[in-house]
Formats: sequence, structure tokens, C-alpha cells
Amino acid sequence: MALSFASLATRPRSTTLPDDEPVIPRTVRWAAHGAALSLVPSGLWRCAVAVGVPSGFAEGTPLHQSNFPGWTSLYLLALSAFAECLGLLTLGLIRPWGERVPRWVPLLGGRRIPVLAAVVPAALGAAAVTAITVMAACGGWQRSMSAADAPKGVSAWVMTACYAPLLAWGPLLGLVTLAYYRRRRASRP
Repeated sequence: MALSFASLATRPRSTTLPDDEPVIPRTVRWAAHGAALSLVPSGLWRCAVAVGVPSGFAEGTPLHQSNFPGWTSLYLLALSAFAECLGLLTLGLIRPWGERVPRWVPLLGGRRIPVLAAVVPAALGAAAVTAITVMAACGGWQRSMSAADAPKGVSAWVMTACYAPLLAWGPLLGLVTLAYYRRRRASRP
């Protein structure tokens, strides 16, 4: 019996999940992945600057291309990696490892994660990121970009386009956090 791509696409997927796999609505899964992906453009911009791609900042500023590669490169790369790791933690709110510590973790493996141990930092992070990005969107970004040493023209547009998706990070994280809290509270014995 030969299978084609069309038959695979139309076959119904199994609705049974492993015992440890939480049932997550599609919108919540999309929101979790969107939150993690919203950090990628700004991280890529920082990585490009870190390797010496011209960013449009004036000479004498820390982000001018003459400073790269250098010690500031390490800072930008570390900041990008740290931010993306924080974003990827959102996926823990929709995956089994966000409800139970994986067995391979020494001392804690297999233990259930207390609901508030995940919800409190995620909710505080969502609130903080939302506040920061809203303040930037309501004038802070414009003030920074109008400075004499800030990028102008295409460089300013590229930087703005790379940082704009961060506006979605806080609200998406908040949505996923609320769904996680409701799901975990409903499944308590």
C-alpha cells in the first residue's frame, strides 16, 4: 500500500495523547510559539551589529560599527541569547516539562512544578515586558530615535522593524500564562 502526501495530509490525526502530554488549545500553542519567536528579529539585529554590520549609529556611540567586533559584541550576543532563552521558557507553559521536572534533572527529576512557581514569574515578566514596550511605543522609541547619534533613514526603519515584534511578547506571554494557570488549577486533585 503506497501512501502519498495528499493521503497523509487528509488522514485524521490521532486525538490520543501520552499520559503526560497536556491538552492545549491551538490558540494557546500559537501564542506560546509567537511569544518565543517575537524575540528573534531583535536578537538577529543585535547579532548582526555584534559582528560589525553597520547599524546607522554615529561614530563615538557604543553601537557604531567601529566598535565591533569587540567586548560589546559579547554583551550583545549574550543579551540576545538570554532574551531568547527567556522567550523559549514560554514553551514550558504548554509542554509537559513545564508541569513536571524532567526525570533527567538531578534531585528534582519527576517532581510536579508548583503552579505559582511558574505563574508568578511568568505573570511578572509579562507585565514588565508589556509596560516597557508600551512606554517605548508611546514616545520613548521616538525620542531615542530622534537623538542626533541615532540611526536615520533605512537603518532606523530596519532597527524599528526588528524591535516592533517585541510589542507582542508581553501580551502573548500573559495569555499563555493565564491559560497555564487555568489548566493547572482545573487539573488539581
